[in-house]
Amino acid sequence: MRLYNVLLLIASIALAGCQTTTAAPSKKVPKDENIRTMQAEIDSDGDGVLDAIDECPGTPFNVVIDERGCPDSLLFGENEFMMEARAYYDENSSEIKNEYYEQLDNAGKKMQDHLDAVMHIEGHISKREDNNANQTLSRYRVEGIKNYMTMTYNIDPDRIKTFYYGSERPIAPNDIENSWLNQRIYALISNVK
Repeated sequence: MRLYNVLLLIASIALAGCQTTTAAPSKKVPKDENIRTMQAEIDSDGDGVLDAIDECPGTPFNVVIDERGCPDSLLFGENEFMMEARAYYDENSSEIKNEYYEQLDNAGKKMQDHLDAVMHIEGHISKREDNNANQTLSRYRVEGIKNYMTMTYNIDPDRIKTFYYGSERPIAPNDIENSWLNQRIYALISNVK
């Protein structure tokens, strides 16, 4: 057994001596070195449709879209449909942001094409916006959308039903990071009876 241990020690020393080292890499990198790069495909608005084929970039969060990346309208029977539109607001504001006009324009055109269609609009506020006049802000948001539809697309105001709520119907936590999701309007356009 002792001989075995001695042979094992000698073999280990011999193998250790056979190991080679390499020089440290040069810290200077040649300017013309050919580096392979890959471009990642991007979906900037997070709607599941890549920017390269997205026909409606900037689709708001939590909107049903079609294969083109545009807000979808669901078809039921012949000439029956249901369509959603959403808009989110800055805190304590009722001003419509530019990024939501495309959805509103699609809804307005759909209502022009279908004279039997009706729009139901709900206005909401976040807990951070909640004060004694809590439904006033949500009302201003809803009325802003209704006015846009009637003025821009000549939609009969009787075809637009409005509802305003306080902060009692959140869809996200009311913390600093997520409260903007509760500062919203939700519109459903439909001619389904």
